[in-house]
Amino acid sequence: MKYILVLILLVVFAFKGQAQSEFSSKFKPIAPTKFPTKPKKTIPPPADLPKIVTPNVFKSPDAKTPSSSFSIGEPTPISMIPKPNEFMNPGDVYKDKMEKELNKTLVDNGLKEDSRLLVKIDVNFGEFRTKSQFLVIKYRDFGEIDGDLVKATLNQRVEQERLSMQANYKDFKIFLVNGINTFELEALNRGTLGGNTAEFQIYDDQGILVKSDYWNNWDTGVKGKFVIIKE
Repeated sequence: MKYILVLILLVVFAFKGQAQSEFSSKFKPIAPTKFPTKPKKTIPPPADLPKIVTPNVFKSPDAKTPSSSFSIGEPTPISMIPKPNEFMNPGDVYKDKMEKELNKTLVDNGLKEDSRLLVKIDVNFGEFRTKSQFLVIKYRDFGEIDGDLVKATLNQRVEQERLSMQANYKDFKIFLVNGINTFELEALNRGTLGGNTAEFQIYDDQGILVKSDYWNNWDTGVKGKFVIIKE
């Protein structure tokens, strides 16, 4: 009985081993498919953008938007004043400066009148009474001789068309009418060194001085007026 059981076991093991060898010789494993590895996504670093702040004009009117990190240089202010000409001759600047300094020196030393102080309105020299038939008008330039010219009129009639002011006195006569006489001296120009300047003396027919005065730095067209009453 034992021999039969052993024989059956041997047959079973032999058959099992043959079956395993057949399957093992015919089976070929299939290699797994290799898929390419997907590249990793590169995430860019966050950009350095300025933070935008909306100012509240009701609470903080001085609030300002922060400046951008991308701005280049300083902002150029807008000016309504025109820029000087880039092609201007530099010598002109020094020339103008020297002329201003020269004019100031002449004014300070009394060699030139300051045009800013020009007399531009007529001057009233007042009135006086006389019994003379005529008056003698003496005139001269008490300052630098620079070509001052004067016109003399009596009662709107031209007595002297063009009197040249010199260093020494010159004179002329005017004949009066009874009653009111209006005598005027008018500056015809401005001298080369400034306004019109003159000094005058008025004598009666007896050689007595009745009036003397002067004017200084008159503009062209300014008049000096006298009212003479002949008794």
